Amino acid sequence: MARPILLLLLLLPTLLSVSATRKRTRSTILGGIRDEKLSRLHFFWHDIVSGPRPTVVTIARGPSTNSSATFFGMVNIIDDPLTLGPEPTSQLVGRAQGLYASAAQESVGLLMAMNLAFIDGQYNGSTLAILGRNQVFSGVREMPILGGTKAFRYARGYVQARTHSLDLKTGDAVVEYNCYVLHY
Repeated sequence: MARPILLLLLLLPTLLSVSATRKRTRSTILGGIRDEKLSRLHFFWHDIVSGPRPTVVTIARGPSTNSSATFFGMVNIIDDPLTLGPEPTSQLVGRAQGLYASAAQESVGLLMAMNLAFIDGQYNGSTLAILGRNQVFSGVREMPILGGTKAFRYARGYVQARTHSLDLKTGDAVVEYNCYVLHY
């Protein structure tokens, strides 16, 4: 019985220092312990393929892209406007900058890798990083938020995307985004 107590007494300072170190690290990183907030953002993503000023540029096409109904192998770079409403003339609140690639052979499934860069309101200058699968013809698609900058440091959460409109002739699309972000 004396041996376990002696061992506990010897290990106690080590256990206490590990606990204190973790607390100091968190406090140092965040500049003091803060409460986490949930923010909900709502906007429209405009993917403009046609016209004089497209916001999408195809940078790669796989050998089977032309014969594939899913455009498998195609990679696009985007700088898409984010607006408050679905109209192109609606107030601009940010830009979606990054890429999407057709990564599925059996359906239109995109790999999305983009930053949502906000230029208006309380999140002006802040970004959210999105990386995930977008099953284009599903009613609601969910993609993870992996991080962010400024107001969204240490962010995590998800976005839900719903197609508002899609012109099959031009490829232009307007997608409604609802973002649920946990951040400090």
